Amino acid sequence: MELPLVVGVDGSDGSLAAVDWAVDEAARLGLPLRLVYASLWERYEGAMPSAGLERPSEQVMADSIVGTAAERAHRRNPEVKVVSTEVISAEAADALLREGHNAYALVTGSRGRGELAGLLLGSVSLAVASRAHCPVIVVRGDRAGLAGTHERILLGVGDPASAGEAVRFAFREAEARGCTLDAVRAWRCPAHESADHPRLAEDPAHDHEQRASALLDAVLHDASADHPGVRMRRTTVEGSARKVLLDRSAAADLVIVGAQRRSGHFGLQLGRVGHTLLHHAQCPVAVVPQRV
Repeated sequence: MELPLVVGVDGSDGSLAAVDWAVDEAARLGLPLRLVYASLWERYEGAMPSAGLERPSEQVMADSIVGTAAERAHRRNPEVKVVSTEVISAEAADALLREGHNAYALVTGSRGRGELAGLLLGSVSLAVASRAHCPVIVVRGDRAGLAGTHERILLGVGDPASAGEAVRFAFREAEARGCTLDAVRAWRCPAHESADHPRLAEDPAHDHEQRASALLDAVLHDASADHPGVRMRRTTVEGSARKVLLDRSAAADLVIVGAQRRSGHFGLQLGRVGHTLLHHAQCPVAVVPQRV
């Protein structure tokens, strides 16, 4: 059976939006859903009571949250199968990271229950997007982006070492949605090119643009051949990748970036571009790790 889309739910508005988005995504890809609520309620409420006694209030609430999420998913699309719901006694980020080992992707809201209202992105979503071993979609943005009405997927092509899985993910998304894939590579020309490179000194901007274009062609080549029906628009743009992708997210239904593992316990390397999009993008953001 196909690996499920795993959705982290906690009863917040953000997690309800994540459920809605995940149901639509599951329908497009033909995937089942798994709904998970995680909390260390036992630490605060005490151990499970004996049979016949009233259950701790936090568990009652947790059961209600996953049950309500499952009902919401069924109402949105009865054909999407919810394979399981589970309440897990664990820190939310740790639980979702473990779930990611058996998931097609993890889906979270941008901010959970109990997060400070002023936060642009919740700590759980950031931790999961930074460290998961599967793609993570943080559901955020304006109404048009959430509804998928732009019919456009935005792929930010960064370091080739972290781009391969993100590129393949983006082509699958565009194919499933029957929409346009915008593949963008941003480049910048340093203010002062070295005098040791006279060819660069003649036309440094042209040289940087050509290198960006060649890199874009190389990174997209195989996935483009595997998905010949996908309408693709490849673009090289002078400027900051963060600003370029952030501006273009306003006309996209999903923005996709790659991530690379760091050695040791630091998990994935998101970099400034990933962090900026997770906090400010005007549509859902997918962070796709590069497998080693």
